[in-house]
Amino acid sequence: MADEMMVKELEEVVVRFSGDSGDGMQLAGNIFSNVSATVGNDICTFPDYPADIRAPQGSLTGVSGFQIHVGAGQVYTPGDRCHVLVAMNPSALKTQIKFCKPQGLIITDSDSFEARDLEKAKFTTNNPFEELGIKQEVLEVPISSMCKESLKDSGLDNKTILRCKNMFALGLVCWLFNRNLSAAEKMLREKFAKKPEIAEANIKVLNNGYNYGANTHASTSTYKIESKAPKSKGLYTDINGNKATSYGLIAAAEKAGLELYLGSYPITPATDILHELSKHKSLGIKTVQCEDEIAGCASAVGAAFAGALAVTTTSGPGICLKSEAMNLAVIGELPLVIVNVQRGGPSTGLPTKSEQTDLLQALYGRNGESPMPVIAATSPTNCFESAYMAAKIALEHMTPVVLLTDAFIANGSAAWKLPNLDEYPSINPPYVTPDMAGKWTPYQRNEKTGVRYWAVPGTEGFMHRIGGLEKSNETGAISTEPENHDKMVRLRQAKVDKIADSIPELNVLGDEDADLLIVGWGGTYGHLRLAMDFMRDHGKKVAFAHFQYINPLPKNTTDVLRKYKKIIVAEQNLGQFAGYLRMKIPGLNISQFNQVKGQPFVTRELIDAFTKLLEE
Repeated sequence: MADEMMVKELEEVVVRFSGDSGDGMQLAGNIFSNVSATVGNDICTFPDYPADIRAPQGSLTGVSGFQIHVGAGQVYTPGDRCHVLVAMNPSALKTQIKFCKPQGLIITDSDSFEARDLEKAKFTTNNPFEELGIKQEVLEVPISSMCKESLKDSGLDNKTILRCKNMFALGLVCWLFNRNLSAAEKMLREKFAKKPEIAEANIKVLNNGYNYGANTHASTSTYKIESKAPKSKGLYTDINGNKATSYGLIAAAEKAGLELYLGSYPITPATDILHELSKHKSLGIKTVQCEDEIAGCASAVGAAFAGALAVTTTSGPGICLKSEAMNLAVIGELPLVIVNVQRGGPSTGLPTKSEQTDLLQALYGRNGESPMPVIAATSPTNCFESAYMAAKIALEHMTPVVLLTDAFIANGSAAWKLPNLDEYPSINPPYVTPDMAGKWTPYQRNEKTGVRYWAVPGTEGFMHRIGGLEKSNETGAISTEPENHDKMVRLRQAKVDKIADSIPELNVLGDEDADLLIVGWGGTYGHLRLAMDFMRDHGKKVAFAHFQYINPLPKNTTDVLRKYKKIIVAEQNLGQFAGYLRMKIPGLNISQFNQVKGQPFVTRELIDAFTKLLEE
């Protein structure tokens, strides 16, 4: 039989682990993505979990999923649908089958498909596969009972033993794709370093899952994905967007020679930034979990006044609460980075899902004329660069900056090459100089940039006061003069507008003479890029422009967009960026593709919509 086994080489594969939120699907998915990254594959992941703290076991609302796209070449998205679906119970099968390709493989835990399990998933017959009309190949494996057999002499209780069943499924998938288990074993020993007996139990079950596939020939074929995309030499790791954001802020503080302060309040899906930064006290980082969102932002404003790289992190509902303190940083002209990890709204909305619905809030969601630079990260790895640049702009232009990410890229991961900080631009805050002593005022500005000079409290000869009341441009004293207020409003706006001189110009990919320009911003980059590549490969003249810098827009934006007769802006809201572009570039003819589902775009749907527009 072994001689009949075939090893097929694939260009890419998408695997989706699904089960109860307590079944460890996120851990299994993370380990598989790390194992794939260590052999040089490109990866993109999508954790898709419920907002329930712990839904009833086996229920339809409690299904947690983790999708991984592994490629021999460059991978831009976690994939529309999977080649292999692991469904640990009937509810997982019922809710996740829509994500499986028609020719895919489904792996189930047959021990979890008893009558009571089917009832919880609201099946009306005892054959869920027939009831769902499943045509895919189904591999029914008694995972739970195999785990019990594996660990019967371990001394662990039954509940703890069953928690290892995710590792059996992972081992089987690793066998299917010829993955070496050593990297997975190392991760498990690190994760359970304080509980070595748990680590070894998981490792044993992992190996037994692998051996089950090898000994029973669970599939007539196994697969391998050989890396083909050339990668520059260096150290790579699997990183998600929240961790990359944290590292970008740390790098910026190091580059600027400043201490990093984070004032925050826990909120999904931004909390992991607070968790990550709190691990790095040895680098001089101060993190404070405040009593509420307002205090988190207000404390960061105080840290900015005191001379730190100040950051506050949140999601959409928290931005609503922080807006008054954000405006204090606007009128005080203090450097502050506000990270908004967007989620589904309004109100509490969909806390664990992803949208792009906070753009206008970031641009205009404060009282008064309150201009604020806005940057939007485009991928999990780009979160590092975007956080670094947000900090650089805040410090060099003495302004609060909003960094928009979203749940998709914040929780999703990709292979990331550890950067060489020597290759990153310097960060030079506009400090006062000794020769200014005696004649300096708080709103004295650099004539070229319009940026006020920063006098860190304690600098001899530069005692001053700033605050929320309007100040005189000349003296820094409180002023209610109409002409002064008008001037200060315009100076603050001009300062932000001039940032366009120091950001990259808009880059266009694809055909110079394209019949259609696809426009996007933020975390939709991968799906839109893949749609463009597919259309060009099939003979369509298409170009693609993606925005990382939203306010101010790149200097060449108007020239670029006016070159194309047909433009479609695709975004996960009802048209916020499209409306913003129409306001900034009057007369621009724009079509829109909008979805607000809390889920990433489906590339096939993008291609169909763009093709239809081309044919009109």
